[in-house]
Amino acid sequence: MARVEGKTVIVSGGASGIGAASCRLLVREGAKVVVADRDAARGDALAAELGDRAAFMALDVVDEASWIKVVGDTVVRFGGLHGLVNGAGVGVATDVETSSLGDFRHVYRVNGLGVFLGCKHAVLAMKGNAAPGSIVNISSVLGLRGMGRSPAYSASKGAVRLLSKNVALHCGQRGYPIRCNSVHPGWIDTPMIAPRLEMTVENMTGRQWLEGLHPIGRLGTAEEIANLILFLISDESSFSTGAEFVADGGVTA
Repeated sequence: MARVEGKTVIVSGGASGIGAASCRLLVREGAKVVVADRDAARGDALAAELGDRAAFMALDVVDEASWIKVVGDTVVRFGGLHGLVNGAGVGVATDVETSSLGDFRHVYRVNGLGVFLGCKHAVLAMKGNAAPGSIVNISSVLGLRGMGRSPAYSASKGAVRLLSKNVALHCGQRGYPIRCNSVHPGWIDTPMIAPRLEMTVENMTGRQWLEGLHPIGRLGTAEEIANLILFLISDESSFSTGAEFVADGGVTA
């Protein structure tokens, strides 16, 4: 039997990178998936590739009305909601001295507020389910350790880690059949970090410098993180909630 047969899952940021890899894997393992993203062209193309078990829905993660519509339309189209992957995220490569207030607010709104709104409306939709539900929030290795750059990204990803614990406790204490965990990738070879790979850092390309941060000696792939997300959405992880799941090539070691 497929590992997530009968489940319906919304994936924010589902049109590219880790989100797209997760959509493909979840559908392959039996789920119905909503590719939720601002990028309609990529989202429509991915949903068409995945067939009748997938649908694209436009989502602006910082707009609560947009979340309400996507969650409601998902329940109408597929008959329920059983999982959410909060995968949408942005970053700005600055430091605490050069980061503008506007940049900080933008990154924090998408990475922090967007995850909060997703959690809120997923819980409201799933709390009355008889079947178990799962929320997976994509944080980062920078939600666990410091770095001298990207203050807004680091702060927002640290917030995702503790918000995930809060949601897990809230659901557990109220008897809701909903688990919530955070995933902490290292640097993953996706379009989000592509501009950094060609930069020069300490006489190396950005790719060489980032690879050197990982004891495993390379960047991760979107498919490797999708495998972890699949485990957390599935009932195989039924005793895991409020926890951090790290896939970072050894960075935090």
